[in-house]
Amino acid sequence: MNQLKDKWIVLGALSGSMLLGGGGLIAISVFILLGAPGWIDFGWSLPAEAIWNLMLSMLFFVQHSVMIRTGVRQYLARRLSAEYLGALYSVASGVILMLLVLLWQPGGHVLLSLAGPGRWIARLCAMAALAGFLWTAKSLQAFDPLGTAPIMARLGKAPPGPMPITMRGPYRWVRHPFYFFTIVMIWSYPVLTADRLMFNVTWTAWIWVGAVLEERDLVAEYGRAYEEYRQNVPCLFPCKRRR
Repeated sequence: MNQLKDKWIVLGALSGSMLLGGGGLIAISVFILLGAPGWIDFGWSLPAEAIWNLMLSMLFFVQHSVMIRTGVRQYLARRLSAEYLGALYSVASGVILMLLVLLWQPGGHVLLSLAGPGRWIARLCAMAALAGFLWTAKSLQAFDPLGTAPIMARLGKAPPGPMPITMRGPYRWVRHPFYFFTIVMIWSYPVLTADRLMFNVTWTAWIWVGAVLEERDLVAEYGRAYEEYRQNVPCLFPCKRRR
């Protein structure tokens, strides 16, 4: 009976992470590349919509930045089996991202709208950033965006291993290529409205803050090896390496 219950918990965690976590990633990717769908219009004033959109973004920022911290993960691990932590994080992020996309209030004057060659250049930059995501994922020895690897290992299908420091592919040029390509995608959208400008600025600022916080955890985890890597490779924007 306990084995059957455990199996259902494992399958539930896997399904939730894939459906909700994966759905959230798809939703925010479509939002960034194609713009807000605007399916739900509250009919509010522009300042009220701006405050609402900012609250939606802050909800994700707090959830993402808090749950990914080492101390919080250690706290949760004492109350929940460690193999479920990644799936829990994926589900929480996915639900909030889907709510953000669904409830986002697009509006405001069009500040900039690229046309002709400018629009094509912007679209090409976005596609290049998307290809950069795939390149980065391929460069990692262990890429688990949905947190399912530990659960698969419990099923005996994929033995987990520690995440090594990756210094190949885009990691030779920038320490956080996922963040870099996200920034490129965010700013490559060819139509800039008031709500989109707020999205671009706040999410770029959050990415920078998140990178700073993540660096602390990486130094604590890898020590001198990461310190040397940090001295020779820039953080967010690629440039010529020192060595």
